[in-house]
Amino acid sequence: MVKTKELTKSAITSETLSKIVIEGMQEKKALDIVVLDLRGLKGAVTDFFVICSGNSDTQVEALMKSVEEQVYKLTGQDAWHKEGITNREWILLDFVDVVAHIFKKDRRKFYGLEELWGDAEITFINH
Repeated sequence: MVKTKELTKSAITSETLSKIVIEGMQEKKALDIVVLDLRGLKGAVTDFFVICSGNSDTQVEALMKSVEEQVYKLTGQDAWHKEGITNREWILLDFVDVVAHIFKKDRRKFYGLEELWGDAEITFINH
């Protein structure tokens, strides 16, 4: 668990940021959290993808808010870019070095990010 004392931006590594994103997801009982480490892949646009699922539109929105709040509380950072907030089936929160993907459960399999980035080092997060 990342300490609740606010971290300075210079102290934030992409690995630390990915852990903060995970904590935000766990706070709202995200399902099937997976971390894809893209640092060793050519052409990767970020260091980490953190992927999770929610059972409903409401949970997907709650997961998004929890991740945003946790990252802001510990780093002072807002997401650089957000997508999918209106339909709440796949929300993307781009923190530059870490991108959070929050899927409605049935949509995650359809898009198959884990398969698309199959060469990445994959870590499954247990609750």
